[in-house]
Amino acid sequence: MNNKIKSLILVLAVAAGLNVYAVTQQIPSRTVVTANGVQQADCAYALVNPLDVVARPNFYLNKNIKIKAKFDKFSTLGLDYKPAMKSSEKYISFLIQRPDITDHNIPLSELKIFLDRTEAEKHIELNSGDIVEFTGKIFSTALGDPWMEVNKFTVVSTKPKEETK
Repeated sequence: MNNKIKSLILVLAVAAGLNVYAVTQQIPSRTVVTANGVQQADCAYALVNPLDVVARPNFYLNKNIKIKAKFDKFSTLGLDYKPAMKSSEKYISFLIQRPDITDHNIPLSELKIFLDRTEAEKHIELNSGDIVEFTGKIFSTALGDPWMEVNKFTVVSTKPKEETK
């Protein structure tokens, strides 16, 4: 093998190793006290890129993940679909913007994200482009897409409101 091919293989191996390292970095678990005073273990969550989750949904199946992204909109996408059932009476889905597109607002519709309606109602004023962070678990890969149930949703920052004339 010539040196260029060997160098290329080495670079690809190192890049793949860094990607695996980033995926496996987890927030340490700790014990938290819930609102009703019950102690429970706080699960460890891997901070992930949503595009990686979409590219490898089976890798993330049944894993706890954390995503920071631009909110796009609340939606009914994926609700009441029997193979990955989340009832529209209890849940609402939401879309985030694709992080690889910066000159347009394009939703990452391949990632199905479900939030309890009670929690979603607290954030009804969210606008497209606001930064959110959420944790949860990929519970299904129906249709070859990742389906995520959110257990913690945080608004990191909001865009300033534009004045109307």
